Amino acid sequence: MQTTQTTEMTQARQRWKVRSGVYLVVAFLAAGALGAVQPATGIPTEVVQLTQFGPALGVALAALLWPSRTRGLLAGPPGHPASPWRQLLVTPLLITLLAAGPYALLTGTAHTTDPRSLHHPFLLIALAQLVGACGEEIGWRCFLQPLLRTRFGPLTASVAVGAVWGLWHVQALAQGPAYAAGFLLATIAMSVVLGLALDEVGGLRRLLLAGGFHALVNLGMLLFMDEETGSALPMVLFGLACAVTVVPWVWRRREVTIPAAVG
Repeated sequence: MQTTQTTEMTQARQRWKVRSGVYLVVAFLAAGALGAVQPATGIPTEVVQLTQFGPALGVALAALLWPSRTRGLLAGPPGHPASPWRQLLVTPLLITLLAAGPYALLTGTAHTTDPRSLHHPFLLIALAQLVGACGEEIGWRCFLQPLLRTRFGPLTASVAVGAVWGLWHVQALAQGPAYAAGFLLATIAMSVVLGLALDEVGGLRRLLLAGGFHALVNLGMLLFMDEETGSALPMVLFGLACAVTVVPWVWRRREVTIPAAVG
């Protein structure tokens, strides 16, 4: 009996490794391919980056290979537990404030962009950013996060997803050590916020909340920061701002789990 249980545990461990590995390979390769063909499509990167749909293609392949398991991961836990959606969607605004404020003070300039000065209508950009963010989040928060949660706790799974999510942005890591460090700090911190906030949320609600959070962060950076120039300072400040905002989420999780453990 013990041998049978050990064999089943080993097989289960191998299955989640294979599934996560297949997803990651496709997410990385598809993102690179989509980024390479984007100039030929004529779709401006200011509106949406096609690389964002690499994770969605990874989930699509997983759905073909393991349909029932993938459906289960995307559906999430049964029931409709309350989610702190207000706090979650306010967090990107706080991140923008904590990053843009110190940046303006340190440089003596408000790095704001008038939406009317953009090359495309801001509403179009906002909608496209939401679609692109959902293209990413269906992979990171709706597939990989629940998959890792079958093996690890919410904090460990969130940190792991955040690290891989950051490494997936190869172009950001190529900007230099300080820029890369700030970016990785940001992705890990934001992943922890999303992982803890949405741990018991599934289905379309999980996707829209994660995508909305992601899109709001991107729009805040577009309007109030200039990290796209490759300067390390705004990215480091962005990473630190994300790290500050993760503290109340971790504390909130601690307050929820400690009474449950005592009971």
